[in-house]
Amino acid sequence: MHARTAALATIAVLAATLTACGSDEPSQGKAERAAAAATSAPASSSPDCGPDSDLSQADWVEQCASDSPAAAADEQPDTELAVGDTFAYTDGLKVKVDSFRTITSWGEYDDKPDADQTPFRVTFTITNGTKKPYDMDSFSYDAQGATTGGQTESLYVDEGSKQMAGRLAVGRSASFTSEYSIAKSDGKQILFTMSRTDSAWVESGAFLGEDPNWTGAIK
Repeated sequence: MHARTAALATIAVLAATLTACGSDEPSQGKAERAAAAATSAPASSSPDCGPDSDLSQADWVEQCASDSPAAAADEQPDTELAVGDTFAYTDGLKVKVDSFRTITSWGEYDDKPDADQTPFRVTFTITNGTKKPYDMDSFSYDAQGATTGGQTESLYVDEGSKQMAGRLAVGRSASFTSEYSIAKSDGKQILFTMSRTDSAWVESGAFLGEDPNWTGAIK
């Protein structure tokens, strides 16, 4: 996990100032949902939801009703995302959480948790749509249990990992990983949160908006 002490100190000062100036919470960005993208596929693959539809009642409810998975996703706050969704920050930076997967391969010096723990890897992709190279140390992130709660432990795993560091050039994307373990008794649902502490983002006041969260199951 990465964070900058100076930036965090600036955050505290700005938070107090901006809170005093108004109660409207700023928006950090918008969700780009994988479920919504799937429903916007070519018309030939879309269900016929009209009055002359040949769908059975059960299929119509599943594919066309307002409580279908795609419709339900659209009703979620932009900061509540599923694995596979992308969060687009207002300045052009994007984050997509690709997967939560069980770690099954280990290097000689890697941390292997106890048998009552589930080791897992979060894979995520950053895309720099801003006009400047982006310092990856300006991101911080965290994973927690989402079934009945549950604290995770960070793991050092070299095999198959790529830690976030360095700078990301304009217009480029790169994938990174972060490794954890969680007690098996806490289930396999995970909540993963991303935060930004770069100075331009802090000074804009956008950081006061809700951080994006991704929820999904370890596969």
